[in-house]
Amino acid sequence: MGDNKQRMLAGEWYLADDPELAADTRRRIELCTDYNAAGLAPPEERDRILRDLLGSVGEDVRIRAPFHCDYGYHIGIGDRTFVNFGAVFLDAGPITIGSDVQVGPNVQLLTPTHELDAGRRRAGWERAVPVTIGDNVWLGGGVSVCPGVTIGNDTVVGAGAVVTKDLPPGVLAVGNPARVIRQL
Repeated sequence: MGDNKQRMLAGEWYLADDPELAADTRRRIELCTDYNAAGLAPPEERDRILRDLLGSVGEDVRIRAPFHCDYGYHIGIGDRTFVNFGAVFLDAGPITIGSDVQVGPNVQLLTPTHELDAGRRRAGWERAVPVTIGDNVWLGGGVSVCPGVTIGNDTVVGAGAVVTKDLPPGVLAVGNPARVIRQL
């Protein structure tokens, strides 16, 4: 494994246009294309593709196409989780999704972050910070979860919210930026 990929996996600053990462991207493109085109394929075939694409997949996981990710191998999904149409999981860093999670349409889970310094940003430097979604969470349609965020078990995030900071277990959060409006 090259130094650049090791830096990415360690959550350090790395260059995203690395040849080794480009090979991983080609792998992801092929598997996502196969998965997204397999709508009428038997469930076993779709499940096989998903297990080849993702780092770990629990039992009875359902992801509706189209589904898009950066690499796939940084994504772990727990049992009985449902992901609706149009999900974008940018997994330059780890994305961990618990069991019994409901993910609405067009949800984005984003681990990459970019340099604030214009010169370093222009040069392509980025780093990835993990996103963690607890068990029994519901992310409404169009929710965006920013790098480094953890959402606690049993929390509900309202449609269109932008989650920029950790959310505790058992709350309802809405808005941009998302804010807790009550305990559940």
